[in-house]
Amino acid sequence: MTVNERIERLRHLMAERNIDIYIIPTADFHNTEFVGEHFKERKYMSGFSGSDGTLVVTSDTSALWVDGRYFLQAAKELDGTEIQRMEIGEPGVPHISEYVKDKLSQGGIIAFDGRTMNTADYLKYKDIVTEKGGNLYTDEDLVDIIWEDRPPLPKDKVWLLTDEQAGEGRADKINRLREYMRSEGYDMILTAALDEVAWLMNIRGGDIPYFPVVMAYASVTFDEAALFVDMDKLTDDVALKLEADGVDIYPYEEIYSYAKTARDINIGADFFTLNSGVYSRLSMGADVTNIISPIKLWKAVKNSTELANTKKAHIRDGAAVTKFIYRIKKEVASGKQLTELDAADILLKCRMEQDGFIEPSFETIAAYGSNAAYVHYSAKEDDQATLKPEGLLLVDSGGHYTDGTTDVTRTIALGDITDEQKKTFTAVLKGMIRLSMARFPEGVRGYNLDAICRGPLWDMGLDYRHGTGHGVGHIGAVHEGPNAFRWRRSGQQDDVPMTEGMITSNEPGYYKDGEYGIRIENEIVAVKDLKTEYGQFMRFDTLTYAPIDREAIKVEMLTEDELSWLNDYHKKVYDNLKEFMDSEERKWLSEVTADL
Repeated sequence: MTVNERIERLRHLMAERNIDIYIIPTADFHNTEFVGEHFKERKYMSGFSGSDGTLVVTSDTSALWVDGRYFLQAAKELDGTEIQRMEIGEPGVPHISEYVKDKLSQGGIIAFDGRTMNTADYLKYKDIVTEKGGNLYTDEDLVDIIWEDRPPLPKDKVWLLTDEQAGEGRADKINRLREYMRSEGYDMILTAALDEVAWLMNIRGGDIPYFPVVMAYASVTFDEAALFVDMDKLTDDVALKLEADGVDIYPYEEIYSYAKTARDINIGADFFTLNSGVYSRLSMGADVTNIISPIKLWKAVKNSTELANTKKAHIRDGAAVTKFIYRIKKEVASGKQLTELDAADILLKCRMEQDGFIEPSFETIAAYGSNAAYVHYSAKEDDQATLKPEGLLLVDSGGHYTDGTTDVTRTIALGDITDEQKKTFTAVLKGMIRLSMARFPEGVRGYNLDAICRGPLWDMGLDYRHGTGHGVGHIGAVHEGPNAFRWRRSGQQDDVPMTEGMITSNEPGYYKDGEYGIRIENEIVAVKDLKTEYGQFMRFDTLTYAPIDREAIKVEMLTEDELSWLNDYHKKVYDNLKEFMDSEERKWLSEVTADL
């Protein structure tokens, strides 16, 4: 079936059930950022392959909401379909809930799979149907009826982090959560966020590509710590170790019957990750409060063991990225025919040579020339560029290792580039350096710092349509909150101080439609700096080690401080990576990291 045929099939099912509006988010049962193949309903129904977006279908319209990362990609992939593109944040574009309310007739029905709709959005739609005298229909997955040969749910085995990897045992983490419950007046904390369950229980898995977690829920009361997970994913050894630390294990699907048993207690849960199917059952007999999960903050602040391990992972990952840059420049200059997917494959092989490598932390973005103007471009076998000894190649990639998670972007000059490209590359670099050098009072939030990074581009009347940085997990989510750099605040979870031990990406960019794209990204960690009569000040240490392409820099645009930072950074790159290089690579590395 074509996209339009699938939508018509959905409308037929809607009409049979008197449904006015059907909503398809990009989500699994835990509102995870990256979802497994089984849960890519929005992609199946719309043809849009980006990692985020929401499809809304009525009896005579269909619309897909995408953010600034995907404006160009959505325009391309929705071409030829009936689906209207809704560019979030652009003038005249309604919010999804506004659109739904406007389209819903009096007494009408809004439907979605309650297991894939988070509670925060569920409550918005509940308010809309209440106002309109209508109803919600949430207990059936209509796309599942349409989707032939749907990929099955994953069955990968669970594995455990050791204390040497995690720095804190699961029993201690559970006790810490109980202390929080005692102080805040909760009888239960229920977490559905997969990275939070993984952190709390010190477990990892392979249920989602690029995200080493297992689909599971965790519930903690003063009497019990419960883990809801597919029992087939647990070896006897893993189960015994969990139980030895006081964890009771239940089948994954029992979370719904378990929720019904909650009576006359106060429950804390994050409504942005708890699905409405679980919430609606909990709320039958308990008082359920939306909270910012304390686990979110605890795992964002890396302990000394996690930081020490992460630094080791970054050095090996930097060696892989650096070997890739050397090889790609050399082979393209020699005239070898390489595509974007070839480049991604070369980088993967470089990472696989490193000790402790598990898998990529997300799908590598290797975007050449005009393709790099798509912020989250994804090359396809039948739709990709061939690299030439000219122009810019943007490569955004990362890896999960047994001691940490990485995310790094380099924009590489493959030959001659224009003066304009050098100017914008240098403006992006200046922003990245300025944020790297920032000193700020303790208590400052990420949104306070975002303008520091955008300043050089803003001075030129330019900008980029994505955040400047996101938190990075520890052998977990490559994108984790609550820490971030972005001036467009997205809710209360942004209102968190940049705390010692938080790892955040620093990745400004510039994208010129139809021509080129630039992004430079390092990971940085917040540390304490000097203390004065004005209080404790903070700064950032850089974790990422890989050369920044000197061939793309207009040195005269850099201030003395910026140039000094860059030269010092390149010295550290050489010192940390030289032992990983063969003689030819080491000679090249000494040249590309020499002082400017």
